Amino acid sequence: MHGRGRWVPAAILLACVAPLVAAYLVYGLWPPERQMNYGELINPLPLPREKLPRVDGRAFELGELKGRWVMVQVDEARCAEACRTKLYHMRQVRLTQGRDLHRIERLWLVADDAPVAPPLIESYAGTHIVRARDSMLLAQFSARHDARDHIYLIDPLGNLMLRFPRNADPSRMKKDLERLLKVSWVG
Repeated sequence: MHGRGRWVPAAILLACVAPLVAAYLVYGLWPPERQMNYGELINPLPLPREKLPRVDGRAFELGELKGRWVMVQVDEARCAEACRTKLYHMRQVRLTQGRDLHRIERLWLVADDAPVAPPLIESYAGTHIVRARDSMLLAQFSARHDARDHIYLIDPLGNLMLRFPRNADPSRMKKDLERLLKVSWVG
């Protein structure tokens, strides 16, 4: 009987430690294959606050959008098909947020000095269209190949924090944004 009494504390300890060891082994041997987020997280990068001209000549400063989530695209003024697709996706993803759409802004950083076609400006009314050629702001938007391949996301504190893949799936972008809006206490 005395020998059996020694096994009771050992059994209790084993019962407490076994699930932790099992979880550690399972996670270590079979790590999760997919992330929850679709976009690629970027180490939060505070963006410079410089005054830049909008295409209509008015001044723009990123600080104007502080407190809001900002979807950003970088492209030339001529705006080829891929550029137009990104503008369309940004507009539509914002619209799908329903009552939270006021928490989201859209920004197009024009990377050259060419004129932007007026019908394009009208089609995407509400998008902040800013000339950013050779600016410190534009230099912060990096990519493996070309910044024009992506749509980026700036958090309400003004940090660049996420990059969607080239030819991003708008329904997956929408889900990322929904999650961020749901858990965000800012913006």
